[in-house]
Amino acid sequence: MSGQMTFAEEPSLSRRRKQTKRERFLAEMDAVVPWARLVALIEPHYPKGGSGRKPMPLERMLRIHFLQQWFGYSDPGMEEALYEIPLLRRFVGIDLGRDFVPDETTILKFRRLLERHALAQAIFAEVQSVLQEKGLLLQEGKTVDATLIHAPSSTKNRDRQRDPEMSSTKKGNQWYFGMKAHVATDLQGIVQAVDFTAAKVPDHQMLDGLLTGEESVVLADRGIKNAVARRRYPGQKTGLAALKRYNRAIARIRARGEHIFRVLKCQFGSDQLRPAEPSMR
Repeated sequence: MSGQMTFAEEPSLSRRRKQTKRERFLAEMDAVVPWARLVALIEPHYPKGGSGRKPMPLERMLRIHFLQQWFGYSDPGMEEALYEIPLLRRFVGIDLGRDFVPDETTILKFRRLLERHALAQAIFAEVQSVLQEKGLLLQEGKTVDATLIHAPSSTKNRDRQRDPEMSSTKKGNQWYFGMKAHVATDLQGIVQAVDFTAAKVPDHQMLDGLLTGEESVVLADRGIKNAVARRRYPGQKTGLAALKRYNRAIARIRARGEHIFRVLKCQFGSDQLRPAEPSMR
């Protein structure tokens, strides 16, 4: 990014003995995300500006959007964080002495732009393409799993109704309302496909859409190979050691997919959804 400050150029950071986890994470993302390719993907849809005030630099807005996804900032929260946290300003290339910080409305409009032109899916596909070019994606096998993302079921809103894109489902003896994230990862744990549905949609209905057809092994609750941990049946006294070994082997494989859910919910802050206002859809 032209004129962007690097982490090493900041004297207060270069003299530190220890980098924080957030600093390390942002430095890694700065290096691995194909910023130029993503900017080229979005640029045809981005406002060019006329004789009036020029739009915010595209890469700056893209970096801000990624920060929101990574750290779960709302639009107003993101604006405040850019004023308050120098590390985030350095990542997006903002110098308060010469640059404007985009307000929450500008941040919202950029996200709506991506949604309107289905650019989030295109960005994901472009990142996948980069990983394939570098030989980091494996097609030999995949693990497929789903996780529920809870949302408030209250109807105390302007339209007195629940979000129509969400639904209720029962897991065990507990009812949940919200959506479901369906994720396919390769056997290294790298995400290859993702989709979101209402919570009531069965996992197996999304299986075909998450696969390419080239996989020789698919590990799922229902699939080419069943990877569900087995329980001891009542009164069972034999075969317990073998059952334990089987479940331990399955756990090692499924952990790669479960790790993605931890990142999604804990790091990206997607453990709970807020139903959208109808006027904002």
